[in-house]
Amino acid sequence: MAALAAGPVFWRRLLGLLPGRPGLAALLGRLSDRLHRNRDRRGRRSPWLLLAPLLSPPVPQVTSPPCCLCPEGVHRFQWIRNLVPEFGVSSSHVKVLSSPAEFFELMKGQIKTARRRVVMASLYLGTGPLEQELVDCIESSLERSLQANFSSDLKVSILLDFTRGSRGRKNSRTMLLPLLQRFPEQVRVSLFHTPNLRGLLRLLIPERFNETIGLQHIKVYLFDNNVLSISYLSSLISCLFLGDQTAYCEAANKRVMDVINSALTRQQLLHVQTFHGDSLLTQEDAAAAGDRRPATDTWIYPLIQMKPFKIQIDEIVTETLLTEAERGAKIYLTTGYFNLTQAYMDLVLGTRAEYHILLASPEVNGFFGAKGVAGAIPAAYVHIERQFYSEVCSLGQQERVQLQEYWRSGWTFHAKGLWLYLAGSSLPCLTLIGSPNFGYRSVHRDLEAQIAIVTENRALQQQLHQEQEQLYRRSGLVSSATFEQPSRYVKLWVKMVTPLIKNFF
Repeated sequence: MAALAAGPVFWRRLLGLLPGRPGLAALLGRLSDRLHRNRDRRGRRSPWLLLAPLLSPPVPQVTSPPCCLCPEGVHRFQWIRNLVPEFGVSSSHVKVLSSPAEFFELMKGQIKTARRRVVMASLYLGTGPLEQELVDCIESSLERSLQANFSSDLKVSILLDFTRGSRGRKNSRTMLLPLLQRFPEQVRVSLFHTPNLRGLLRLLIPERFNETIGLQHIKVYLFDNNVLSISYLSSLISCLFLGDQTAYCEAANKRVMDVINSALTRQQLLHVQTFHGDSLLTQEDAAAAGDRRPATDTWIYPLIQMKPFKIQIDEIVTETLLTEAERGAKIYLTTGYFNLTQAYMDLVLGTRAEYHILLASPEVNGFFGAKGVAGAIPAAYVHIERQFYSEVCSLGQQERVQLQEYWRSGWTFHAKGLWLYLAGSSLPCLTLIGSPNFGYRSVHRDLEAQIAIVTENRALQQQLHQEQEQLYRRSGLVSSATFEQPSRYVKLWVKMVTPLIKNFF
């Protein structure tokens, strides 16, 4: 068994001797992932309800092209702009929020001051008092826009997932229906339905379990022109479930990639004009000429992952970042649901950087205390965690790869992110912010979005560092003794079915 576990790591190390390593590493990771899934599916049984997701059509596998790292340019991560648009901004325009309450208050404030557009994408809208307060805030802004002396330009566009947003009698749809009825010309609500859930499969799988097939998991919130490029992100937040599955997936791929490629072309032309034009001014020259605009010291890259549509940009970028992290670099990675793909696990175990992985303790898992089969999901994550920790120990990597569990009374842990510290640096220069959990579903089944932020500004780097420290401060280091605690007990049937269903949660 130790030899089997070490196999993928050995392959990764061999790749270190070959050119074009990022592309080959990604390809090998996908091959290993496929072999792992096929092995898990053989010789195991579960109740029919848990087997239902296996009726889902296979997710297409796409080989990614190698990503060539460019050693020149304004920063060492400029290779990302070969895949997606690059937005250069001043660090003074970026603010790190430190709490859910701060985020909620900012959301309401931005809605109240929006004059042209509010664009929101989420998995679903809850039905509690805070969500109702948010809907009331949107309603008030729409009312004010109608009372203005001029015709209203305010438009509200909301994208949610169909299955998650339709669960129960009171759900996201019933919460938003009054807005649609009262402001039909100003409000648009779109519900994404995965193309992999259709026909007999859609009829057989009951509510809640149908969400395992695939979801719209993107979290994006735009107010007027306050976040990145409105035209770019707004164009991405528009998908409908229509017609033949193959034709739909091809049409969705073309529509999304057209948006990306169009923005990418514009940004590349702008980059040439800015950094290679004859009129290029140094920062000192610009200041002497009276240009008081803040200097660009931060770069933002929107990343998306839509494997059902054969789009895997976020996967390529994440794998390349993990592959290219040098010895002495530190990577802090957080996930609310620890279930890394085999490719990501191989990279963590087989590369050179130091890893600190923060995950949820069972008590702060979002499924903790749930009824029925869902209540066993935290135990399944404990089982996956223990297997990974055992592999770390068997390879003697406990000092380089550390697991930490988040715990806070009355809270759930749903953080997702990555902070990259270059070798010899005490502050991160790159962070990933977004919706993916770095697990199988995020990579293969759901629609996901992230942004990579690269900054040379020390003050912003300090903010990112404090964000990371604030999360890790409430965690405990995982050791062998962790799994001896009563809360880490995993029933035999959970251990048996976890390998079979782990690709669906």
